[in-house]
Amino acid sequence: MINHHITEIRVRYNETDAMGFLHHSNYLCYFEVGRTELFRAQGGNYRRMEELGLYFVVAKMEVRYRKPAQYDDLLTLRTEISRITPAKLEHHYCLMRESIVLAEADSIIACINRKGEVQRIPEDLAKMTTSMN
Repeated sequence: MINHHITEIRVRYNETDAMGFLHHSNYLCYFEVGRTELFRAQGGNYRRMEELGLYFVVAKMEVRYRKPAQYDDLLTLRTEISRITPAKLEHHYCLMRESIVLAEADSIIACINRKGEVQRIPEDLAKMTTSMN
């Protein structure tokens, strides 16, 4: 099973600030796109999880901004799972423009139920992700 995914993202005008740079908050949106696409590429389905009453929620996010992105830049986002526990997934992200690293980040996402209680990741999803390590 794959343990990483590459996503291309073009910076849209509405994602920039008054100086023409990608606003810092939009990096988090890009990282979510990367997580979702990695999950989909592994055969995961968020809709199915939600039907089961389970959700992945961000418990921690750490971002290191290195260089700015600007309107119309074509960016490459590499998203990978760096660690798996029974109830959470840890991801690492690297956002680049050509060979220049613009930002790196790490996140922890937890599996919870509708009441917000931490749950074990369903066995079929755990098998899907543990076969990557």
